[in-house]
Amino acid sequence: MTIRVMLVDDQVLLRTGFRMVLAAQPDMEVVAEAGDGVEALQVLRSTAVDVVLMDVRMPKLDGVETTRRICSEPDPPKVLILTTFDLDEYAFSGLKAGASGFMLKDVPPGELLTAIRSVHSGDAVVAPSTTRRLLDRFAPMLPTTGKEPQHKELERLTGREREVMVLVAQGLSNGEIAARLVLSEATVKTHVGRILTKLGLRDRVQVVVLAYETGLVRAGGQG
Repeated sequence: MTIRVMLVDDQVLLRTGFRMVLAAQPDMEVVAEAGDGVEALQVLRSTAVDVVLMDVRMPKLDGVETTRRICSEPDPPKVLILTTFDLDEYAFSGLKAGASGFMLKDVPPGELLTAIRSVHSGDAVVAPSTTRRLLDRFAPMLPTTGKEPQHKELERLTGREREVMVLVAQGLSNGEIAARLVLSEATVKTHVGRILTKLGLRDRVQVVVLAYETGLVRAGGQG
């Protein structure tokens, strides 16, 4: 299956570079480009896209608001935020808006390709440890919570599912969670799927964000 990619960035040179890298891949095709958020939304109305590489700082409509609008649509494409600086507040806002992860613009080509394939397959956290560090950095922006999680939907989770959710939020992979809890990786994957369904979440990034918002996991990654 060919992954249909859209490039959204106001710098033509960057789009050209990304397009050259993706064009060399047998399983990827750049099907659309846009120089700002307004143009991106217009193009998406008539073009089928699987993954959007989204710049955050653009004229007319920035990447965060564009991401929010894209992700509010039924069956939206996955969005990967592109940022210039690690631990960028724009990336934090992008994750909250529904992005499946974020990458630095100077990411090595191999990592970018792996990230695109990863989010397309549904394993949305591109760099769990980086996502967690990002949330640690900007946790003060989240609503103030007490010691106990204040999100009533969390009550739908079993004790084991809550354990798994904490470990997902701490940046562990399914394999690492399986080793920690002495479970099979398939069982962990099933638990993660149930967490997503019960909480109405799109992917693992949203699990991480919700865990921080509710206080299930606090800055520093502790549950």
